[in-house]
Amino acid sequence: MPLLQTIQANETTKILIWKITESFDELRSQVVLKEKTQLRLDGMKSELHQRAFLSVRMLIQEMGFTDKDLHYDEFGKPYFDCHNYISITHSHHFAAIIISHETVGIDMELQREKILRIADKFVETENSFLNKENIPDYIRELTVIWGAKEAIFKIRNEKGISFKDHIQVEAFSLDKNQTQASLHFDDLVKNFEVNYIEIEGFTLVYAFEK
Repeated sequence: MPLLQTIQANETTKILIWKITESFDELRSQVVLKEKTQLRLDGMKSELHQRAFLSVRMLIQEMGFTDKDLHYDEFGKPYFDCHNYISITHSHHFAAIIISHETVGIDMELQREKILRIADKFVETENSFLNKENIPDYIRELTVIWGAKEAIFKIRNEKGISFKDHIQVEAFSLDKNQTQASLHFDDLVKNFEVNYIEIEGFTLVYAFEK
């Protein structure tokens, strides 16, 4: 399947989502990779990871970019040599990118019970509003919170940031699709707008730094 969905988040921000149904060979035949990227692809042990990696290249091609335009800094954060910001995510058979003139981060996660076991590792202030009596909704809420914190971490990308101790997500409703969050790290305080949508049992979260 080619491009699954395109979301125009605002005037200068676009999200593209790819559902990975193609084989490795089908995807590889449709992208041109620089040598550094090919070596990285060759070093991946999981074919699903390889297919997701190639799907991201398909997505940037949809936006008029090529693999030659995409770079990674010393912390692994992707960037272009132009005024556009990019953030990348992939989970199981989905890959997604967000491209914007604003500073952005994106994350996509499968909604699953496993998150219940690790909630205490990334949830603190959010316990005051979570709906723990309704397990399916609790899982969905936790997935939004994890995705929000992951997206914010991708924006800031600073060593030492703790999801539990330093990033706070404000109360939200699953049917509103938007909330606020903040990062409190060392002497830094940053605020973020967080947006989230659900797609086939997955939660896609993207954040803008205010």
